[in-house]
Amino acid sequence: MKSDTPWKLVLIDDEEGIRKITAIALEDWGYQVKTAENGKDGIDLCRTFGPRIVITDIKMPGMDGLQVLETLKRELPEIEVIVMTAFGDIDTAIRAIQLDASDFITKPINDQALTLALDRAKNRFLAKKQIREYTTLLETGWSSATRALLKNFAFQQQIIESSINGIIASGPDGQIKTINNSALKILGYGKDRVADQMMIADLFDKAEYEQMIRALESRSHGGENKINLMETVLWGSDATHIPVQISASVLFEDNKKNGILICIRDLRELRQIERKMADQEQILHQDKMMSLGKLAASMVHEINNPLSGILNYLRLMSKIVKKGLTPEKTDKFSRYLDIAATETDRCSRIVSNLLTFSRKSDMSFAATDVKDLIRRCELLSRHKLELQHVALEITTDEDIPRIEADANQIQQCIINLIFNALDAMPEGGTITLHAGYDPEKEQVAVRITDTGTGIDPSDLPHIFEPFYTTKDAGYGVGLGLSTVYGIMERHGGSVRVEKTSSSGTCFVLTFNRLATS
Repeated sequence: MKSDTPWKLVLIDDEEGIRKITAIALEDWGYQVKTAENGKDGIDLCRTFGPRIVITDIKMPGMDGLQVLETLKRELPEIEVIVMTAFGDIDTAIRAIQLDASDFITKPINDQALTLALDRAKNRFLAKKQIREYTTLLETGWSSATRALLKNFAFQQQIIESSINGIIASGPDGQIKTINNSALKILGYGKDRVADQMMIADLFDKAEYEQMIRALESRSHGGENKINLMETVLWGSDATHIPVQISASVLFEDNKKNGILICIRDLRELRQIERKMADQEQILHQDKMMSLGKLAASMVHEINNPLSGILNYLRLMSKIVKKGLTPEKTDKFSRYLDIAATETDRCSRIVSNLLTFSRKSDMSFAATDVKDLIRRCELLSRHKLELQHVALEITTDEDIPRIEADANQIQQCIINLIFNALDAMPEGGTITLHAGYDPEKEQVAVRITDTGTGIDPSDLPHIFEPFYTTKDAGYGVGLGLSTVYGIMERHGGSVRVEKTSSSGTCFVLTFNRLATS
């Protein structure tokens, strides 16, 4: 990937380790790289350094990656922006693409994916640069001979055919004069069926075409006679609707409108990613329901016990009332009432936790107390642990800061790991939950350690893969650990096996985002 003329590139990430490692790789590939640790410094660096490509993390304190993208597209629109995101932030990455990001790559960064994203960004930069130069030449006017030469050679050969985006140009009557291979591929047409044969209006529904013309005539999408970005739908050759993002410009010659230039970007792959994200949310909820099913039987006993006690105490209190309240019986009545109230509160907390755990909801980050979260997991899983003769030991450090998290989903992670530990201890044993804080790394960690049979070394590389399971048929579909992995990625944290042997396994959940208030 080395080049005789180094491409200037700015890398923005709040993690120093990622900045250093990625910058070394980029410089080795021939890029001239400068780095910034936050969005504001990155924007300032772009203004002075003049990069052609920016790679920015999405999740950063202060100005995040989307704000960096919006600012650059407003102030320095010629810069191509690649966003970096964790696996679970794909929905945010989709928003970045809609804001005209060149591409997105997921962490941990893969060299092949990074190379591909950089190549796409370079192609987009060159194609857009050529389009700007050509449009400027058309608007300012050259000699007719020069315009013809540029039109026949540079426009067709260099700009149109090499562009990764679809390009369509019409004459003043709306007839399509030029269409590149990318546009033909998107629409599914052969070139002989479009150029000088079809009108631009033929590619749109009537309402969509009228909307585009109104946008060109107004200033609503980037200025008069221009559309910076607008989503619409085109007709494919097989009469299917194709979702696209377009940029458009009215071409002028001698101050008269001479046609329309439209750049189109196929959004079908983006829509597939959006559907995939919806499917992942469904899988996440499905896994939660499976965990809830495992809890249900033990919860019946867990709730029945205090309910039976409440009923017995109420009967005793009824007898006391019927016989008359003496001072001695009043004291006993009061004591029974306190016990009934305590057991009722216990039932209420169990039911409340079950309802909260089972509810399907959008991810909602908030300051979360890890100790309280562990207590809720203990309450939900206690009776199931007792039924399988497994002891639960909980230890926590004194001062653990709150984390920025979706408490419901982290609860799902911990319960999944408890259930995995139970499956590894069919003859009983001990599970230890420990929560601690490392002030040097500014990390909160939750360790779930069991005294089970351990994980086979051949299975270890695959345990976080969806649908990979070592359990017998009917005892699991392999979603538990992959769900935990996905949730922790979305939280900017991690899950790993710290140790495993024939005497037990320790999983560690690590949280890097501490609550600010």
